[in-house]
Amino acid sequence: MGILIKPIITEKMTSLAEKLNRYGFVVERSANKVQIRKAVEEMYGVKVDAVNTQQYVGKVKTRNTTRGIAIGRVNRSKRAFVTLKAGEMIDFYANI
Repeated sequence: MGILIKPIITEKMTSLAEKLNRYGFVVERSANKVQIRKAVEEMYGVKVDAVNTQQYVGKVKTRNTTRGIAIGRVNRSKRAFVTLKAGEMIDFYANI
């Protein structure tokens, strides 16, 4: 399995991509910034300016249902926010 698991495609990330040239990815928890930079540059053929990472802590969530209280858990993950150099762009929809 590669370093990059999937891109984060939300309204907020789309607006950040347009304004600040910043893209988000869910990455392997063991990956560091250098590995993430190399993976993005190889996969998309762009030049990376900066990489910021964020550890997302898993949470326990409960909700009331007709059968009682349902308890679930959200998995831990790591996210990387990659800023590209000026003039570079990633098109996630190009090969659909």
